[in-house]
Amino acid sequence: MEFHENRPVRPFYGFVLLGRFLRSAWRCYQTRRLLRTLDDAKLRDIGLTRDDIDPQ
Repeated sequence: MEFHENRPVRPFYGFVLLGRFLRSAWRCYQTRRLLRTLDDAKLRDIGLTRDDIDPQ
């Protein structure tokens, strides 16, 4: 048996996916937090409204 045949297939790939998800969620949180600090005029300049930031 060759080395590559006996090697496990991505044993920690679930942790990689979890890390990517957490990083993405953290970036979204940071972006929304930053956008909440802007006033309505600045949001209008970039083409957003308050409802676009937190659509609930």
